[in-house]
Amino acid sequence: MKFFRHWFALPLLTLLVALTIMACASDGGPSDSAGAAIKIGSKDFTEQLILGEMYALKLEDAGFQVERKLNLGGTPVAQAGLESGAIDLYPEYTGTGLLTVLKLPVSNDQQQVYETVARAYQEQFNLVWLDPAPMNNTQALAMTQQGAEQYEIKTISDMVTRASELTMIGPPEFEVREDGLPGLQAGYGDFQLKAYKAVDPGLRYKGLIEGEADVAVAFGTDGEISAFNLVLLEDDQQLFPPYQIAPIVRQATLDSNPGLAKALNAVTPSLTNQVMQRLNYEVSGRQREPADVAKEFLMEMGLLGSH
Repeated sequence: MKFFRHWFALPLLTLLVALTIMACASDGGPSDSAGAAIKIGSKDFTEQLILGEMYALKLEDAGFQVERKLNLGGTPVAQAGLESGAIDLYPEYTGTGLLTVLKLPVSNDQQQVYETVARAYQEQFNLVWLDPAPMNNTQALAMTQQGAEQYEIKTISDMVTRASELTMIGPPEFEVREDGLPGLQAGYGDFQLKAYKAVDPGLRYKGLIEGEADVAVAFGTDGEISAFNLVLLEDDQQLFPPYQIAPIVRQATLDSNPGLAKALNAVTPSLTNQVMQRLNYEVSGRQREPADVAKEFLMEMGLLGSH
């Protein structure tokens, strides 16, 4: 799972991939006509690959022709793909739409954030946000059960009172970004940790479990949370914005493909934090293929074989 899921990818890489994807669009053109393959994209981390496969499988089951363009890169690349017509839809987070794409002020009201991004995307890009899932892949802080009990910590405010005794582990960027540790210090008080251990994003949970740190930078649907029975600290000051997931679709694609929105919206209610934690770990922890995990889940939920 990549820490950069809600943040921009490296600018040079983003530019190169964006140019490539727009070049592809000029070759094949957007699939705005009825009967054309619906091009499904995703970003480049586990959760996005699973969701992209879910969307593809559900649409194929509903009788649509689908072309997978998964693992594109970061948010700017996926957004550019939608605007150019290189892709017709991809899964996106409401908080990412609000902050990264629209560059609007932070809000912690889930419904308000969804309504804001839905309205702005329609007005600015002629793109439609379908139904948001219950899951909220927001930024978070995690501790082991033992650690939370030892320090009597349930909330981020509790953590702040014990901060001088605690080592936090996370990517280097979290220590300096305004929406990382400095943001926590601004929102919860100017606390000082015992230490901040900067590591590669993939080593966060390993360091926490092995006792190298007491608190790990996390995201709400990381597979390791359920796999290791970790405690997510309550964001009691509601600092972090909501990151609900939903398909974003080109209006022209919806107009040309009746039934597409209904098919995708049928998947949405099943996508809770607990579900995504489990599915993510099947891929990131058990090394299974995203397509297999997605199909297995849709079959379990009775969401395939509908026609």
